[in-house]
Amino acid sequence: MSRTTRLSSSLLRAAAVTGVAALTLTACGSGSGSGSSGSGSGEVKVGLITKTDTNPFFVKMKEGAEQAAKENGVQLSTAAGKFDGDNAGQVTAIENMVAAGVKGILITPSDSKAIVPAIAKARAKGVLVIALDTPTEPESAVDALFATDNLKAGELIGEYAKAAMKGKTAKIAALDLAPGVSVGVQRHDGFLKGFGATEKDVVCAQDTGGDQAKGQTAMENCLQKEPDINVVYTINEPAALGAYTALKNKGREKDVLIVSVDGGCTGTQAVKDGKIAATSQQYPLKMAAEGVKAVVTYAKDGKKASGYTDTGVTLISDKAQDGVASKDTGFGLENCWG
Repeated sequence: MSRTTRLSSSLLRAAAVTGVAALTLTACGSGSGSGSSGSGSGEVKVGLITKTDTNPFFVKMKEGAEQAAKENGVQLSTAAGKFDGDNAGQVTAIENMVAAGVKGILITPSDSKAIVPAIAKARAKGVLVIALDTPTEPESAVDALFATDNLKAGELIGEYAKAAMKGKTAKIAALDLAPGVSVGVQRHDGFLKGFGATEKDVVCAQDTGGDQAKGQTAMENCLQKEPDINVVYTINEPAALGAYTALKNKGREKDVLIVSVDGGCTGTQAVKDGKIAATSQQYPLKMAAEGVKAVVTYAKDGKKASGYTDTGVTLISDKAQDGVASKDTGFGLENCWG
């Protein structure tokens, strides 16, 4: 074999290796919605792993990370589960991002417990891991948590619902998330605390997965079980809109109070339109942006973010109640998921 032939073969092999490395970085994770943005050649690499890439909440979170990556001149790689609950996809994403040399990983855990061993391996290799929105179990499994105080978010809508009922006996339906998911448990418990109620006051509880169609089915089931329901707590606004549709089909949309959590633009518009009485607005864009900045700080001076950072929550309603602090939908639409 001539020297020229040997050199050409070496170049081909090098190109192949480079191609594989690039594919690993941009396709990090078996879930849908992976890619990269930012400087591209930046020395600092940051990974973002969300539960899915279709939920508007996580779309906004990705926007926040992309903006912060561009502002700070770092490279961002993203990945998402194929569905909410795809722990295997998130594990693969972590492994690929670590192999690609990220300095930090931001993650919204699909399974707060099952993801912990993969996070531990990443941290053992010097990767800063920050949970966004959803805490791990235990919370100390990550370096830091940037999230809404979900218990507080539930309390706010519970306090609002209690005030809005003005002493009337409440028959509560709870349209929850799924068993054992920390975000769902905290919001549910917060609502009951804010309302001054107990589980005995909940006449019907159904899981919805935060899905609108499932929310409608859940509400239909609850109305069959207890036709006189007059307060509906929902895990998020898609579930709330599903509940509204079910109530409207029964001609009951005007006399049942629906409260929710999230404060997305669609959900806030639903408050303005009178479909939802009030919602607790959270700020996923801020969660991701602050997470990227924390990784940049770690890369520059080795200082790790730690503990819990509350990224804020605001009660949104156009029908203010005495003794319950809130902002109107004008504020809500201007700041939805900002």
